[in-house]
Amino acid sequence: MLAVMLRTIELPLWLFVLIVLFAAVTFASHFLFPSVRWFFRRRMEKAVARLIKRLERPIEPFKLARRYDMIQRLIYDPEVSLAISKYAKEEGIPENVAFERARRYAKEIVPSFSATAYFGIAIRAAKALSLALYRVRLGRYDEQGIEKIDPDATVVFVMNHRSNMDYVLVTWLAAERSALSYAVGEWAQVWPLSRLIKATGAYFIRRRALNSLYRRVLARYVGLATDGGVTQAVFPEGGLSLDGSLAKPKLGLLSYIVEERSTDARDVVFVPVAVNYDRVFEDRILIAAGQAGKRRFGARISVIARFVFRQVWLRIIGKYHRYGYAAASFGSPISLKDFQTENPEANVDDLGALIMERIGEEVPVLPVPLVAQVLLRQSGPIERAELDREVEKLASNMKHAHVHVPRDDMEYGITVGLRNLTQRGIVREDEHGFVIVDKEKPVVEYYAGSIGQLVSKA
Repeated sequence: MLAVMLRTIELPLWLFVLIVLFAAVTFASHFLFPSVRWFFRRRMEKAVARLIKRLERPIEPFKLARRYDMIQRLIYDPEVSLAISKYAKEEGIPENVAFERARRYAKEIVPSFSATAYFGIAIRAAKALSLALYRVRLGRYDEQGIEKIDPDATVVFVMNHRSNMDYVLVTWLAAERSALSYAVGEWAQVWPLSRLIKATGAYFIRRRALNSLYRRVLARYVGLATDGGVTQAVFPEGGLSLDGSLAKPKLGLLSYIVEERSTDARDVVFVPVAVNYDRVFEDRILIAAGQAGKRRFGARISVIARFVFRQVWLRIIGKYHRYGYAAASFGSPISLKDFQTENPEANVDDLGALIMERIGEEVPVLPVPLVAQVLLRQSGPIERAELDREVEKLASNMKHAHVHVPRDDMEYGITVGLRNLTQRGIVREDEHGFVIVDKEKPVVEYYAGSIGQLVSKA
């Protein structure tokens, strides 16, 4: 037997190499990799735990609950159960079929929040991307008002919606306050992006609600999250601005937050957040959609890929420049409890109007929108000296607005705004001065529109 075991067996070299590689992979996967993963995971978890302790508003247990448990809690909610029964009768289908549809909706909506993914990946990526693309500035910030918010209240950041960069910018700027839970549309359901987005606590909503059962499941999730104290971020306009100006609020999510709360629930505090940019990357796509009267954006993956590769190439050859300024302002909080006490006859429409008014007051005034406003008032070319005088006059009239003056030098700020517009071929300079290129007038109107509500009050 021993002789048999000690016999020499000849193998082809390729087979021997394959066996060794297989053994190495097996050893690593069973012994090495788990230890390495455990080591780094423990380090990451400790770092995230330390970070969470520094948050002004700790992450509520609701947000940290297991996704499976939240789905079960949602589909067995008494109001969802009633909606399932009603839907089954309306559609003439068995209740178990309606129940499975509700379960499918719940799985689609409920996020799987990971503090490690949010603070370890998303925040860092958001900061790096924001600073790579823009000179980021914090506009007005009502520190006293925000610090006075009841620690037990549910905070909802209500924001204007200029660009898909809004998610990135505000997520980073609010990182010291808490982890934000966004409502995101169908665009975010592309795999593997959907997995990362769910891990950051965002929940999916269909802009065109499927049916009454879907709306009830969504409404109850928002209600449970609000009762659970989850810090949320909501775009009352419901979608990206197509003309740069503030739109009337769409009250779907806002009504769920207000009406789905328990009668004895904690207070809800709305914090108005206003963002603005010297350049919105989707500007021409949004303008075209507005002119067509359709919310169908013609962005193709090839266009996005070409843009990304161009930015990388410009960095490689040393000709990359950031796209001007981006800024966000955080206004005075609005307590839902106080609003309802002071306005007993008011409804969600009144609340929505107040929120949009407050957001409009907080929009930061940046160089490009400021220059665009003055250029639109001209019937022909305007010389630089005259342009400087008109911009300074307009800025001084907006006494209650946050006007960002780069380097505290208005002349330099105007130069920044003009450079942004001229380099893109939107404005040209001739022997008579600066003038808007005819076909680019809608773009100038788009940027001027972002501060239109402030100019009208000047």
